[in-house]
Order: sequence, then structure tokens, then C-alpha cells
Amino acid sequence: MTSHRTLAIDCATAACSVALFERERLLSGVHEVLGRGHAERLVPMIADLPEKGRADTILVSLGPGSFTGVRIGIATARALGFAWQAEVLGYPTLALVAAMARADDAQGPVTVCMNGGHGEWFVQDFDAAGLPQAQVASLAPAAAAARDFHATVAGDRAAELVGDAPHARHRASDILPDARATPLLPKTLLTHDLGPIYGRGPDATPSALAGAAR
Repeated sequence: MTSHRTLAIDCATAACSVALFERERLLSGVHEVLGRGHAERLVPMIADLPEKGRADTILVSLGPGSFTGVRIGIATARALGFAWQAEVLGYPTLALVAAMARADDAQGPVTVCMNGGHGEWFVQDFDAAGLPQAQVASLAPAAAAARDFHATVAGDRAAELVGDAPHARHRASDILPDARATPLLPKTLLTHDLGPIYGRGPDATPSALAGAAR
């Protein structure tokens, strides 16, 4: 490779996506809404990218989201980073959703509301620069609707949150994270700390984690 390439991996939610960039130019990417089965699909999706996705830097979603999906994504990124001697950086899943919402017309602050576990929702506010204003919270729907949130709400539970809101000024944007949008992330949110962001206690333990590419 003659220029810097970045592989992005996001499989922390119902969606599974990968993307390969040359600097910030998208070379190839795919986004699939699977629900389950990320462990079986992730490595083949990477292998289908140009040069099997080989890159100098790997970006991976840290969650919150599916306990199993978060672990699979991080394990795969670590293994590929070791195999390729690549830098591995993590990013918060909800920050990517906020960045996607801002690129799709919002421009201002965004509240992200995503499916959590045990009937709860992950909720987090982001300012107009795409930076988190508080820690992610895992809330029952009624509690989420009772809190203050921004006029733009994004995520796979956004419509339900806005539907429960007492004011009609809110706009819902139904978004699942997409690795092809990672260049939109504020660079200050990229971290070498690959600790998962669960947002709550784990509710599953994966029997196996994704393997390394050849």
C-alpha cells in the first residue's frame, strides 16, 4: 500500500458494517442489519474488502450495544491489529450515531436513543460539535421520555422517544451506526483504550470471539 489505509468495524448493534478508507476516501464498505450472527458475518465481510481489508489503522466501535457484538468487534480488531502490526483505536457507538445525524441535516446538538437491554434504552446527549455532554445512561422508556433532550433525536429508538415526548418540536432520525461514516467522528473521541462501553451490566457471554484474518 502506498498511502495510509484505515479499516473501520462496527458491530455493536443490530447492524454490522465494515469500511476501508484510503486516508478519508472510502474505497469500499458494506452495512447489513443482521440482528444476530455478527460473529459469522464480520470476518467474511472484512475479507471481501480490497486486499482483504488490510490497513495501517483499525477503528472499532466500543459500544454500548450488544454485549456479544461489542466483544466480537473489539476481539477482531485486536487480532487484525496484531497480525498487521496496525494501530487500533476505539470510538463510542453513540457518538457515531450523533455524527451521522448531524451530517444528515441536524448541525446542532443531538440526543441519541438506542435499544439497550432488559427493555431499557441507551440515551446520551451530544453538543453541536459532536462531543458527549454527559455519560451514557440506560433508562426505562418512561424515564427516558421524562428527561430533557435535544430537538433532534437519533437512533433506532428515536421515533419512540419522540412519540412519548410532551412537545411536538422534536425530530426523530432512525439511524443505526455505519462504519462508512466514521470520518465524521470528532478525532478527540478516538482512543487507544479498547475497554468496552457497556452502559449496563452484561447479559450474555459469547462462547467464541471472532478470529484473525489470514
